[in-house]
Amino acid sequence: MDNSIADVGTADVAVEMATMPRFEDGCINLQELLRQLAESVVNETMGAEADQPCEATHNSRNGYRERRLTTCVGTLTPGIPKLRVGSFFPDDVIERYQRVDRAIVAAVAETCATGTSTRKARKIAGAMGIERLSKDQAGAIAASLDSEVEGLLARPLGGLSMPCLWLDATYLKRGREGRVAPAAVVTAIGCDESGWRHVLGLGVVDAESYDSWLAFLRKVRERGVDGVQLVTSDAHEGLRRAIQETFQGAAWQRCAVHLIRDCVREARSRQLRRRVARIVSPVFRAKDAEVVRATCHLATEMLEECCPRAARILEDAEPDALAYLDFPSTHWKRLRTNNVQERTNRELKRRSRVVQVFPSTKALERLVGAVMCDQDEEWQASRYFSEKKMSELYDGRRRPEAEGRPSKERAAELRLIARKAIDASLELADELEAA
Repeated sequence: MDNSIADVGTADVAVEMATMPRFEDGCINLQELLRQLAESVVNETMGAEADQPCEATHNSRNGYRERRLTTCVGTLTPGIPKLRVGSFFPDDVIERYQRVDRAIVAAVAETCATGTSTRKARKIAGAMGIERLSKDQAGAIAASLDSEVEGLLARPLGGLSMPCLWLDATYLKRGREGRVAPAAVVTAIGCDESGWRHVLGLGVVDAESYDSWLAFLRKVRERGVDGVQLVTSDAHEGLRRAIQETFQGAAWQRCAVHLIRDCVREARSRQLRRRVARIVSPVFRAKDAEVVRATCHLATEMLEECCPRAARILEDAEPDALAYLDFPSTHWKRLRTNNVQERTNRELKRRSRVVQVFPSTKALERLVGAVMCDQDEEWQASRYFSEKKMSELYDGRRRPEAEGRPSKERAAELRLIARKAIDASLELADELEAA
């Protein structure tokens, strides 16, 4: 009898060994084996949980639906049991929503709860399963997100030097006192001395004013942000004043993209707007500081002939728009614009379209915080500047100051280079228009 049992056990082990995942050379694929075992355990756990309510209510299972689940051992595809009556979801096994999706769920649930939802909002709520979401569940989702956002904004930053800082604001709709009003979402992003990006702060204010920006930047400074050498932003006067008071000694870089837009805005016709953009753009594409300045001067002269208002804007903005030239040339591309903020703002806009009008300031802060938490985690996967590039800020290899004006021969040479760059830009515009 004992020998028979031993034989059966040996046969089972042989079958299991034969079905184990293997590489082409015959070795066991341990990674795939762990993935299969994890998937099997998850399926068994969900099956046991689904059987409990079935036994209590005389219900029965009716197939399953697959759900992808990313884990440290690979991507699992567990089968979530379906019931003939009602629904089942293993919240303790699989998270129902991602962080940002949970923020949207909480916002839409709050909108529906206040009775101010639109027909479209109700359709969104139904599609996301909010009709089955209780008040306690919505509160739990909100509390979880709030704690994550608070953790992001409360972490100490005193041990890091932040030589580069980007500031910007975008406007989203928010309900307040029974009416819909736009709210300014202000964010601060920094790059530390090792080249890693960080979310330094976020807030929701009524409008971009000097007082609101000053209060926001003081909070960022109080968290330990120090060593700021350059702040990049648009030319909002209140923001500029707040930067000067909060980060004394830091240079201010006027975003080149915003400057081009400001110049284009002064043109009255579509054709002239295109020409203004093509004249100004080559200024910021040059890779030599002297060529940049020469191109800027020539662009100002050319704008004076076709759009004097744009010429005055470019001339007045030159010192601040070219502040990036005082830093290593390997940094220019990412210092002269606010693109890191623009990309984040686009994600905020994309996510906010689902809700359209946020029911409260807290709901808006929750979504913004969720997006910024995800963004901050994503940035930890890759540096914005390499360690070698960041070392150039501190090892004395920054661009030396120019010694006076260039000679007449050099000035003529620089002007010729600038003329070729602008003419090439205008010719390309003509070719594209003709095509």
